[in-house]
Amino acid sequence: MPNLIKFTEFDRQMMQRCVSLAKQGWGKTAPNPLVGAVIVKDGEIVGEGFHPGAGQPHAEVFALRAAGDKAQGATIYVSLEPCNHYGRTPPCAAALVAAGIGKVVVGMVDPNPLVAGGGIATLEQAGIEVIVGVEAAACEELNEGFIQRIVHHRPLGILKYAMTLDGKIATDSGHSTWVSSETSRHYVHHLRAGSDAVIIGGNTLRRDNPHLTSHQSDTPNPLRVVMTRQLDLPINAILWDTRIAPTLVVTQTGANLAIQNQLRDRGVEVLELDILSPKLVMQHLYDRGCLSVLWECGGTLAAQAISEGVIQKVLAFIAPKIIGGVAALSPVGDMGIRSMNEALVLERVTWRQIGTDLMVQGYININ
Repeated sequence: MPNLIKFTEFDRQMMQRCVSLAKQGWGKTAPNPLVGAVIVKDGEIVGEGFHPGAGQPHAEVFALRAAGDKAQGATIYVSLEPCNHYGRTPPCAAALVAAGIGKVVVGMVDPNPLVAGGGIATLEQAGIEVIVGVEAAACEELNEGFIQRIVHHRPLGILKYAMTLDGKIATDSGHSTWVSSETSRHYVHHLRAGSDAVIIGGNTLRRDNPHLTSHQSDTPNPLRVVMTRQLDLPINAILWDTRIAPTLVVTQTGANLAIQNQLRDRGVEVLELDILSPKLVMQHLYDRGCLSVLWECGGTLAAQAISEGVIQKVLAFIAPKIIGGVAALSPVGDMGIRSMNEALVLERVTWRQIGTDLMVQGYININ
């Protein structure tokens, strides 16, 4: 059995380095996980690598290439259990055995049933010492989208919104530019770069005419998704320019065929569903290989997404502003909750200051 206890401060530092390396694949690896690897010999790093994308070599392979002959008898740190099956690439566990690695330190066991301890077993059968669980929480958070996809067969749904101190996402006239600080908006651009898709509704498109990109030329852009029943959308929206990022419009079967044709002519993908619902849209995105999906929609669609169980994580940016107004919009619409003991209580809640705003992060326990 792998060792779950005997790790040192140096082990933690090396695993933190693995996590940092893995993040270089941010937004590029779906449906694969983010993985980093570091090879150490005589207390010095002799090779390291990360997984850059599906179909490309895994982190361990890049680290072995960098280490060369120094891999013999060395220790490799890897944020996710080395695979032991043939997919698009050969199994990494076998490569580590062939390279003569002496010890393997693993951040977390791979939840994929094709691996799920099999890689560790392969290493141990070859006489290699294996330690598991170093910086496990950081490794799991790094790949929470991958875990959600493998375990629950759906992408991780993240509801993101910015609101004022009195809980409004826009004034009673619908104006919402800008609720949060510039620093918070830059952080959201980073979140988009790491997400495989971002979803809004027709109301948000008509009101804000957003870009929904990472706003950086050297970072990935998500698939931009618009949910609309009537397809009553402006024909000159920014999202219809697909040269920067792809756009998918999901609508009811038979809705506004003339607009559908115009959108397709512009390179926009149009998907018709008999029933337009967040759950079916997320199923479609799962089938496309998505790991994480960012919901930047208005309150009505947010409430529906939560009610249908497709939101697991909430990121709320709270700005030190007060606008008041009885008709001013709130981030989540009516979910039928009439007493406080029915309220959804977030778990694993954390918060930190970003610019002048407070970002609150928590998880909804919906399985």
